[in-house]
Amino acid sequence: MGNGKPPTKLPLLKSLETTKEKSKELRTKVKESLSSLTPRENIYTLPNILTATRLIAAPVVGYLVLHEQHVWALGLFAYAGVTDLIDGWIARKWKLQTVVGTVIDPMADKTLMTVLTITLAMNGALPVYLATLILGRDVSLALAAIYYRYASLPAPKTFTRYWDFSLPSAEVHPTTLSKLNTLLQLLLIGSTLAVPVITADSHHLGILGHGDVDAAMTAFQYLVAATTVWSGMSYAFLKKVVVILGTNEELKRKQGRRGRAV
Repeated sequence: MGNGKPPTKLPLLKSLETTKEKSKELRTKVKESLSSLTPRENIYTLPNILTATRLIAAPVVGYLVLHEQHVWALGLFAYAGVTDLIDGWIARKWKLQTVVGTVIDPMADKTLMTVLTITLAMNGALPVYLATLILGRDVSLALAAIYYRYASLPAPKTFTRYWDFSLPSAEVHPTTLSKLNTLLQLLLIGSTLAVPVITADSHHLGILGHGDVDAAMTAFQYLVAATTVWSGMSYAFLKKVVVILGTNEELKRKQGRRGRAV
Protein backbone atom coordinates (compact mmCIF):
# COMPACT_ATOMS: atom_id res chain seq x y z
CA MET A 1 0.00 0.00 0.00
CA GLY A 2 1.28 3.49 -0.78
CA ASN A 3 1.39 6.37 1.57
CA GLY A 4 -1.22 8.27 -0.53
CA LYS A 5 1.17 11.07 -1.62
CA PRO A 6 1.45 11.97 -5.37
CA PRO A 7 4.80 11.17 -7.05
CA THR A 8 7.26 14.07 -7.08
CA LYS A 9 7.70 16.06 -10.35
CA LEU A 10 10.96 17.78 -9.46
CA PRO A 11 13.27 15.55 -11.56
CA LEU A 12 11.01 16.07 -14.62
CA LEU A 13 10.96 19.86 -14.16
CA LYS A 14 14.72 19.99 -13.79
CA SER A 15 15.09 17.94 -16.97
CA LEU A 16 12.83 20.32 -18.90
CA GLU A 17 14.73 23.38 -17.65
CA THR A 18 18.05 21.82 -18.61
CA THR A 19 16.71 21.04 -22.11
CA LYS A 20 15.47 24.63 -22.54
CA GLU A 21 18.85 26.06 -21.52
CA LYS A 22 20.72 23.80 -23.92
CA SER A 23 18.28 24.69 -26.72
CA LYS A 24 18.80 28.40 -26.03
CA GLU A 25 22.59 27.99 -26.11
CA LEU A 26 22.33 26.08 -29.38
CA ARG A 27 20.21 28.81 -30.99
CA THR A 28 22.70 31.45 -29.90
CA LYS A 29 25.61 29.50 -31.40
CA VAL A 30 23.71 28.99 -34.68
CA LYS A 31 22.96 32.75 -34.96
CA GLU A 32 26.62 33.59 -34.31
CA SER A 33 27.71 31.09 -36.94
CA LEU A 34 25.30 32.51 -39.54
CA SER A 35 26.49 36.04 -38.82
CA SER A 36 30.09 35.01 -39.40
CA LEU A 37 29.15 33.28 -42.66
CA THR A 38 27.27 36.32 -44.04
CA PRO A 39 29.06 39.43 -42.78
CA ARG A 40 27.28 42.71 -43.35
CA GLU A 41 28.80 45.24 -45.70
CA ASN A 42 29.70 48.63 -44.26
CA ILE A 43 27.64 51.04 -46.34
CA TYR A 44 28.46 54.13 -44.26
CA THR A 45 31.55 55.07 -46.22
CA LEU A 46 32.55 58.56 -47.38
CA PRO A 47 31.94 57.77 -51.10
CA ASN A 48 28.43 56.48 -50.33
CA ILE A 49 27.67 59.51 -48.17
CA LEU A 50 28.78 61.86 -50.95
CA THR A 51 26.68 59.93 -53.45
CA ALA A 52 23.68 60.12 -51.13
CA THR A 53 24.07 63.91 -50.94
CA ARG A 54 23.99 64.07 -54.75
CA LEU A 55 20.81 62.01 -54.75
CA ILE A 56 19.25 64.39 -52.23
CA ALA A 57 20.50 67.42 -54.20
CA ALA A 58 18.57 66.44 -57.36
CA PRO A 59 15.08 67.59 -56.25
CA VAL A 60 16.61 70.65 -54.56
CA VAL A 61 18.25 71.73 -57.84
CA GLY A 62 14.93 71.17 -59.61
CA TYR A 63 13.17 73.39 -57.08
CA LEU A 64 15.81 76.12 -57.51
CA VAL A 65 15.48 75.98 -61.31
CA LEU A 66 11.69 76.29 -61.19
CA HIS A 67 11.99 79.30 -58.87
CA GLU A 68 14.73 80.85 -61.05
CA GLN A 69 17.40 80.76 -58.36
CA HIS A 70 20.05 80.43 -61.05
CA VAL A 71 23.19 81.01 -58.98
CA TRP A 72 22.22 78.49 -56.31
CA ALA A 73 21.10 75.96 -58.92
CA LEU A 74 24.38 76.29 -60.81
CA GLY A 75 26.39 76.02 -57.59
CA LEU A 76 24.60 72.85 -56.47
CA PHE A 77 24.98 71.36 -59.94
CA ALA A 78 28.72 72.07 -59.79
CA TYR A 79 28.83 70.44 -56.35
CA ALA A 80 27.18 67.32 -57.79
CA GLY A 81 29.70 67.17 -60.62
CA VAL A 82 32.72 67.57 -58.33
CA THR A 83 31.51 65.01 -55.78
CA ASP A 84 30.75 62.57 -58.61
CA LEU A 85 34.46 62.64 -59.48
CA ILE A 86 35.70 62.67 -55.89
CA ASP A 87 33.62 59.78 -54.52
CA GLY A 88 34.76 57.46 -57.30
CA TRP A 89 38.39 58.40 -56.76
CA ILE A 90 38.14 57.87 -52.99
CA ALA A 91 36.43 54.50 -53.44
CA ARG A 92 39.18 53.27 -55.78
CA LYS A 93 42.07 54.82 -53.83
CA TRP A 94 41.13 53.36 -50.44
CA LYS A 95 39.23 50.29 -51.70
CA LEU A 96 35.88 51.47 -50.34
CA GLN A 97 33.76 50.10 -53.19
CA THR A 98 30.44 48.64 -52.03
CA VAL A 99 27.55 46.89 -53.72
CA VAL A 100 25.14 49.63 -52.71
CA GLY A 101 27.53 52.19 -54.18
CA THR A 102 27.33 50.57 -57.61
CA VAL A 103 23.55 51.01 -57.44
CA ILE A 104 23.07 54.49 -56.00
CA ASP A 105 25.92 56.16 -57.93
CA PRO A 106 24.37 55.82 -61.42
CA MET A 107 20.96 56.35 -59.82
CA ALA A 108 22.09 59.73 -58.48
CA ASP A 109 23.49 60.77 -61.87
CA LYS A 110 20.39 59.74 -63.79
CA THR A 111 18.03 61.30 -61.23
CA LEU A 112 19.86 64.64 -61.43
CA MET A 113 19.85 64.66 -65.24
CA THR A 114 16.18 63.68 -65.43
CA VAL A 115 15.07 66.31 -62.91
CA LEU A 116 17.07 69.05 -64.63
CA THR A 117 15.87 68.07 -68.10
CA ILE A 118 12.24 68.26 -66.98
CA THR A 119 12.52 71.46 -64.94
CA LEU A 120 14.58 73.33 -67.55
CA ALA A 121 12.00 72.38 -70.19
CA MET A 122 9.21 73.57 -67.90
CA ASN A 123 11.02 76.90 -67.50
CA GLY A 124 11.48 77.24 -71.25
CA ALA A 125 15.27 77.11 -70.97
CA LEU A 126 15.40 73.80 -72.83
CA PRO A 127 13.30 73.06 -75.94
CA VAL A 128 10.51 70.58 -75.32
CA TYR A 129 11.52 68.53 -78.38
CA LEU A 130 15.04 68.08 -76.97
CA ALA A 131 13.80 67.15 -73.49
CA THR A 132 11.49 64.61 -75.12
CA LEU A 133 14.38 63.12 -77.09
CA ILE A 134 16.63 62.86 -74.03
CA LEU A 135 13.96 61.31 -71.80
CA GLY A 136 12.61 59.15 -74.63
CA ARG A 137 16.06 57.68 -75.25
CA ASP A 138 16.45 56.76 -71.57
CA VAL A 139 13.02 55.14 -71.44
CA SER A 140 13.70 53.26 -74.69
CA LEU A 141 16.98 51.89 -73.35
CA ALA A 142 15.27 50.76 -70.15
CA LEU A 143 12.57 48.96 -72.15
CA ALA A 144 15.21 47.46 -74.43
CA ALA A 145 17.09 46.06 -71.42
CA ILE A 146 13.86 44.36 -70.27
CA TYR A 147 13.33 42.95 -73.76
CA TYR A 148 16.88 41.64 -74.17
CA ARG A 149 16.73 39.95 -70.77
CA TYR A 150 13.49 38.18 -71.67
CA ALA A 151 14.54 37.27 -75.22
CA SER A 152 17.87 35.78 -74.14
CA LEU A 153 16.42 33.83 -71.20
CA PRO A 154 16.39 30.07 -71.93
CA ALA A 155 13.00 28.35 -71.69
CA PRO A 156 10.92 28.08 -69.62
CA LYS A 157 10.53 31.87 -69.38
CA THR A 158 9.01 32.18 -65.92
CA PHE A 159 8.88 35.20 -63.61
CA THR A 160 11.23 33.52 -61.12
CA ARG A 161 13.76 32.60 -63.79
CA TYR A 162 13.58 36.11 -65.27
CA TRP A 163 14.88 37.60 -62.00
CA ASP A 164 17.43 34.82 -61.48
CA PHE A 165 20.50 36.59 -62.88
CA SER A 166 22.67 33.51 -62.44
CA LEU A 167 21.03 32.26 -65.65
CA PRO A 168 22.58 33.27 -69.01
CA SER A 169 21.33 36.58 -70.30
CA ALA A 170 22.31 39.48 -72.53
CA GLU A 171 25.07 41.96 -71.80
CA VAL A 172 24.80 45.54 -73.09
CA HIS A 173 27.97 47.49 -73.86
CA PRO A 174 27.66 51.29 -74.17
CA THR A 175 29.01 52.57 -77.47
CA THR A 176 31.62 55.32 -77.80
CA LEU A 177 28.92 57.50 -79.34
CA SER A 178 26.65 56.86 -76.36
CA LYS A 179 29.38 57.93 -73.94
CA LEU A 180 30.03 61.05 -76.03
CA ASN A 181 26.30 61.82 -76.06
CA THR A 182 26.13 61.52 -72.27
CA LEU A 183 29.03 63.96 -71.96
CA LEU A 184 27.40 66.42 -74.38
CA GLN A 185 24.09 66.21 -72.51
CA LEU A 186 25.90 66.97 -69.25
CA LEU A 187 27.70 69.96 -70.82
CA LEU A 188 24.44 71.23 -72.32
CA ILE A 189 22.62 71.06 -68.98
CA GLY A 190 25.52 72.82 -67.26
CA SER A 191 25.65 75.50 -69.96
CA THR A 192 21.90 76.04 -69.81
CA LEU A 193 22.16 76.59 -66.06
CA ALA A 194 25.12 78.94 -66.52
CA VAL A 195 23.66 81.19 -69.22
CA PRO A 196 21.27 83.14 -66.93
CA VAL A 197 24.12 83.68 -64.45
CA ILE A 198 26.55 84.84 -67.13
CA THR A 199 24.06 87.09 -68.89
CA ALA A 200 22.76 88.68 -65.68
CA ASP A 201 25.16 91.59 -66.25
CA SER A 202 25.99 92.57 -69.81
CA HIS A 203 29.68 93.17 -69.04
CA HIS A 204 30.09 89.43 -68.35
CA LEU A 205 29.47 88.79 -72.03
CA GLY A 206 32.58 90.60 -73.20
CA ILE A 207 32.55 90.84 -76.96
CA LEU A 208 29.56 88.50 -77.19
CA GLY A 209 26.01 89.74 -77.23
CA HIS A 210 22.84 88.00 -76.11
CA GLY A 211 22.13 87.04 -79.70
CA ASP A 212 25.52 85.33 -80.03
CA VAL A 213 24.93 83.32 -76.84
CA ASP A 214 21.45 82.29 -77.98
CA ALA A 215 22.77 81.24 -81.38
CA ALA A 216 25.56 79.20 -79.81
CA MET A 217 23.14 77.47 -77.41
CA THR A 218 20.73 76.69 -80.25
CA ALA A 219 23.53 75.11 -82.28
CA PHE A 220 24.62 73.12 -79.21
CA GLN A 221 21.05 71.90 -78.70
CA TYR A 222 20.86 70.67 -82.31
CA LEU A 223 24.15 68.82 -81.82
CA VAL A 224 22.90 67.10 -78.66
CA ALA A 225 19.61 66.24 -80.36
CA ALA A 226 21.48 64.63 -83.28
CA THR A 227 23.84 62.61 -81.06
CA THR A 228 20.92 61.54 -78.84
CA VAL A 229 19.03 60.10 -81.81
CA TRP A 230 22.18 58.62 -83.33
CA SER A 231 23.31 56.96 -80.09
CA GLY A 232 19.83 55.57 -79.50
CA MET A 233 19.78 54.05 -82.99
CA SER A 234 23.21 52.52 -82.43
CA TYR A 235 21.75 50.27 -79.72
CA ALA A 236 19.19 49.03 -82.22
CA PHE A 237 21.50 48.25 -85.12
CA LEU A 238 25.10 47.69 -83.98
CA LYS A 239 25.65 43.98 -83.35
CA LYS A 240 28.44 44.30 -80.77
CA VAL A 241 26.34 46.46 -78.46
CA VAL A 242 24.36 43.44 -77.22
CA VAL A 243 26.21 40.21 -76.44
CA ILE A 244 24.24 37.03 -75.71
CA LEU A 245 25.79 35.22 -72.76
CA GLY A 246 25.70 31.52 -71.97
CA THR A 247 26.02 28.51 -74.25
CA ASN A 248 22.79 28.77 -76.25
CA GLU A 249 24.27 28.80 -79.74
CA GLU A 250 20.82 28.78 -81.34
CA LEU A 251 20.00 32.15 -79.78
CA LYS A 252 23.35 33.55 -80.90
CA ARG A 253 22.76 32.39 -84.50
CA LYS A 254 19.25 33.82 -84.38
CA GLN A 255 20.64 37.18 -83.26
CA GLY A 256 23.11 37.10 -86.13
CA ARG A 257 20.33 36.54 -88.70
CA ARG A 258 17.89 39.08 -87.31
CA GLY A 259 20.11 41.75 -85.79
CA ARG A 260 18.81 42.88 -82.42
CA ALA A 261 15.51 40.96 -82.63
CA VAL A 262 16.69 37.92 -80.67
